[in-house]
Amino acid sequence: MTTLILLRHGRSTSNTAGVLAGRTPGVELDDKGREQAAAVVDRLAPLPIAEIVTSPMLRCRQTVTPLAEARGLAPVVEEDLSEVDYGDWTGGKLSELAKEDLWKVVQAHPSAAVFPGGEGLAGMQARAVAAVRHHERRIAAAHGPHAIWVACSHGDVIKSVLADALASHLDNFQRIVVDTCSMSVVIYTTTRPFVARVNDVGGDVASLVPPPPKEGEEGQGDGTPEPAAEPSSDAVVGGSTGA
Repeated sequence: MTTLILLRHGRSTSNTAGVLAGRTPGVELDDKGREQAAAVVDRLAPLPIAEIVTSPMLRCRQTVTPLAEARGLAPVVEEDLSEVDYGDWTGGKLSELAKEDLWKVVQAHPSAAVFPGGEGLAGMQARAVAAVRHHERRIAAAHGPHAIWVACSHGDVIKSVLADALASHLDNFQRIVVDTCSMSVVIYTTTRPFVARVNDVGGDVASLVPPPPKEGEEGQGDGTPEPAAEPSSDAVVGGSTGA
């Protein structure tokens, strides 16, 4: 059993410009995003972080840099946690893209959505979930079954991983809200995952500290974990495609 903290990158210049950044090179955090990234260090201070895994996009790498420096960790770059390849939509204004027929598919039937010149959302979910499961197994083997790790990625990618953990069809993933620099928590056990938090933007994380191992414990946590604290109630609604 490991605990995964899914961290969305901080607010970027594209977020404030209303542009679908996608995989556009060089999209950075804005001033607010840098403040959010710095605040992650204190928010996660109570937790023993075994590893940090990140999307290769600059805004994600900038988000985890303060935490990595504070913990003396070298982030592992995972290509399959990268942003959706929006293809021809990359760099487009959201206000204009919302007029496209495909936008309705993205919102109501995302499992069927394939971006022109890019990838489909179903393919994105498959690669992201496979990457998370791979690192979960690797980290459990390297650091033990109670390891806590952070994966920094993007809104749609994180929502797709959460949908998988909730055993919910991808067509429901737009119902999940993932704000910039929010944390969502999934506890992976040998039998099934448990979603402990979604879109937490400031809650106390102390309840996520793993208990000390009991004498003779094998540490494979097949049962339901202890319930985590309730998520913060002051989250701002948002975080759909491109937000």
